[in-house]
Amino acid sequence: MEKKQDVLERAIKQADLYFKEGSSDKEYHVRIEKSGAGHIVNFEYGRRGSTLQAGTKTQNPVALEEAIKIFDKIVKEKMARGYTPGDAGTPYVGTDKEERTTGIHCQLLNEIDEDEVATLIKDPRFCAQEKFNGKRILIQKKTGTDVVGINKKGLACGIPEVMKLAASLLPGMFVIDGEACGEYLHAFDLISQDGQGCSQIPYAERLTRLERLLSKSGQDRIVPVKTEYSADGKQHLFDTLKADTREGIVFKDRTAAYTPGRPTRGGAQLKFKFEATLSAIVSKINNKRSVGLELIDDGARIDVGNVTIPPNQEIPQVGDVVEILYLYGHKGGSLYQPRYLGIRDDEEPESCKLSQVKYKPEEAG
Repeated sequence: MEKKQDVLERAIKQADLYFKEGSSDKEYHVRIEKSGAGHIVNFEYGRRGSTLQAGTKTQNPVALEEAIKIFDKIVKEKMARGYTPGDAGTPYVGTDKEERTTGIHCQLLNEIDEDEVATLIKDPRFCAQEKFNGKRILIQKKTGTDVVGINKKGLACGIPEVMKLAASLLPGMFVIDGEACGEYLHAFDLISQDGQGCSQIPYAERLTRLERLLSKSGQDRIVPVKTEYSADGKQHLFDTLKADTREGIVFKDRTAAYTPGRPTRGGAQLKFKFEATLSAIVSKINNKRSVGLELIDDGARIDVGNVTIPPNQEIPQVGDVVEILYLYGHKGGSLYQPRYLGIRDDEEPESCKLSQVKYKPEEAG
């Protein structure tokens, strides 16, 4: 096996990037190497301290000028998603987004299958809520008029004025977590209140404090989600959401703390979607507002077909991560009845795994 030092010495240009947020701690390395009469761009990525996945951005050697363009594009994209050259991995340091960093990050959920849903409905430790089809937003109120929206990546972002006004009407200082749908925020967690962190308080208590806070004003734009605790209540919520073809259902451990980031597997908060969605990489731009899609399987890119871009949406660029709604997948990767939902600027290409695909029951074995 080739020694890492030999690879580094051969590299003409190299970048070592890191990302640390909550429980997520990742590294990404990209380098230009000479190959015959040309040059190649290779990369490695994965969780820090683990065996890294390796790949190449150039299937065949290219001119040095082209290799540098590919290299610079990769580094720019990675830093735009929060990777930094410093091994501390603090997101967006040294980028044009540094001034928007808030240091506040949300807890992300892993998905479960329907067999696990039945278990969680019966488990008294878990409550259930609707999973809304909106945009994850945290609202931070520092003073009566200083209200800031925070997106899924921990960056300050704009929120509707009516939502900002509603937050200003609530007493005290706080950070509320929720899902924004239009001009409404479906609030489901309280991260801090009056300068005191609430993340280590059990979820049931955080939810009670949130409901109490939201009841103290006449505003109607920030509303608490409906929560079911009993097995009968959870089952009724599940059946109703499914019959109404809603986005999905979320189960939360009432005893658990708030942990930013996404756990490697499982977790205290879990989601089940009634319709299958996945994140895919745009591989090419076709004619007639269509783009090709790829997923990653064991380090290799797998073609999973094409999707049409609706007239009211901009056509994404090659390399963008996009969200796709589909009916089911066929073995080999192709998606049946894919529908384009939009760009996912909060996901990395490395997360676009083939393992996301849900297959027809007869093909799932």
